[in-house]
Amino acid sequence: MNTKPAFRFFFLGALLCLLCLVLNVSLGSVAIPFKDTLQILSGGETATSSWDYIVLNYRLPKALTALMVGSGLAIAGLLMQTLFRNPLAGPFVLGISSGASLGVALLVLGAGIFGGSIAGLAFKSWGIVAAASVGSFLVLLAVMVVSTRVKDTMAILIIGLMFGSLTAAVVAVMAYFSPAEDLQRYVFWSFGSLGGNSWNSIGILALFFGLGSLLSVANIKALNALLLGPQYAQSIGVHLKRATLWIILATCILAGAITAFAGPIAFVGLAVPHLTRLFLNTSDHRILLPAVGLSGAILMLICDSIAQLPYSELTLPINAVTSLFGAPVVIWLLVRKRKLLF
Repeated sequence: MNTKPAFRFFFLGALLCLLCLVLNVSLGSVAIPFKDTLQILSGGETATSSWDYIVLNYRLPKALTALMVGSGLAIAGLLMQTLFRNPLAGPFVLGISSGASLGVALLVLGAGIFGGSIAGLAFKSWGIVAAASVGSFLVLLAVMVVSTRVKDTMAILIIGLMFGSLTAAVVAVMAYFSPAEDLQRYVFWSFGSLGGNSWNSIGILALFFGLGSLLSVANIKALNALLLGPQYAQSIGVHLKRATLWIILATCILAGAITAFAGPIAFVGLAVPHLTRLFLNTSDHRILLPAVGLSGAILMLICDSIAQLPYSELTLPINAVTSLFGAPVVIWLLVRKRKLLF
């Protein structure tokens, strides 16, 4: 592929991402002028001290969370679509989101059923994050064990879907016996949320995001080879089982950490890889992987800006916004292109 269009895409994309980040920080229920937002972000102070506090302690952490969530989910979706050679595969196809949901359900819904010390943890934000992390890790462990024993990647995909169905069934049973108040708290968590994370939480999320991204970049050669099938990948020296393990591990780290800190956010991981392929007209992961990460960050920042309904005290669920505004765009592009590049 000619690198000139790709360079232009990355340059314009980086500018757009920076613009979306600043715009996202400047919008909210409290009206803060754009120039004052830029002044605060550049290290200056404004005449209104409350604006400084709002931007630095609420809006900037939320914008950085949106950036990492969008980028991480998009990269994880690309890894799964390439590994399973399935355009419908997404970052949560291995049951990671379901494991996190089960962990949160055991904490939040279990508080009403079992009571005791669980009830105290259920009302702490770090308790929710810890429960989601443990649930994701247990499913990750199960998937990694299965992947060492099963050679066929499609079998791993089906087993991941079965893990998801099993955990969803347990959650449904718990929801049936839970009080309305606990059920409402669980439903609100399932809507997804980019706000409420402290700077310490942002640092932990950034650590996992960086680790998952590095593992993804390290497997670019294997990802390109897998596009032509496992037999071709083996013929050029790719250790198939080892590559599969690393790709699954990278996906689980990204999807698990994001679900723990932001909840289960749909659509982005499934749609962004397809959108980026259509824009760049390439399947080369040396270009596609960073481009997908950049596109996912931009899309999530735009969706979050829409979700917070600027200058209003109301906030829409981020899960609803990503699908409501993203799905029509994908449909329009596919109808216009008349085919899916994969």
